[in-house]
Amino acid sequence: MPWLPVNVSAHGGEIDGIFYIILWITAAIFLLVEGGLLWFIFRYRHREGRKAEHMHGNWKVEVVWTAIPFLIVIALGAMSWGPWSAAKNPARAPADAVELAVHAAQFEWTITYPGPDGELDTADDFQERNQLHLPVDRPVRIHLSSEDVIHSFFLPHFRVKQDIVPGMDGQSVWFQATQPGEYVLACAELCGTGHTRMMASVTVHAPGEFAAWQAEAAGTN
Repeated sequence: MPWLPVNVSAHGGEIDGIFYIILWITAAIFLLVEGGLLWFIFRYRHREGRKAEHMHGNWKVEVVWTAIPFLIVIALGAMSWGPWSAAKNPARAPADAVELAVHAAQFEWTITYPGPDGELDTADDFQERNQLHLPVDRPVRIHLSSEDVIHSFFLPHFRVKQDIVPGMDGQSVWFQATQPGEYVLACAELCGTGHTRMMASVTVHAPGEFAAWQAEAAGTN
């Protein structure tokens, strides 16, 4: 569909599928309700000599129109449980995932990368401002933190969106990029006057290039 950016995430296809199911169900209900409204407006329009009648509700109809949305919501929840858990549960991230840390502050992103030892939170870590670099076809786990207000870590091409609450520990997301290229990281939570400027570039490196960039960047920081 033209209104969604191209998907470059391993779990994006499932998320898009659920999105379209919800979209078509919502569209069908909208057309049914609005069509019924227009029909009633026409059918029961004012006519000379015609007197309105008072009618009590029909409990059977009310049960039906309550039960149908209830069953739809339950079905969508069951359908979404697997993809949601896989994408949102940090414990589901593969053990060999590349680990990065992203710190949000008005109005920029600071990304911390592991140095030559490959371990985060060690002496050879280095940082880049508003530049997120990722390897292709490798899972990445990103630890999130906020300095001031609630921000939202939003990677539209990767179907990733996670609010970051200041002072809350253990916030993280994981995903796997499937296509090298240049993308964008944005804040999707209104976080102040500079909210619209809180953007970062995202570079997904081809196989082998991420390690070369990491070694070069670590040497210049």
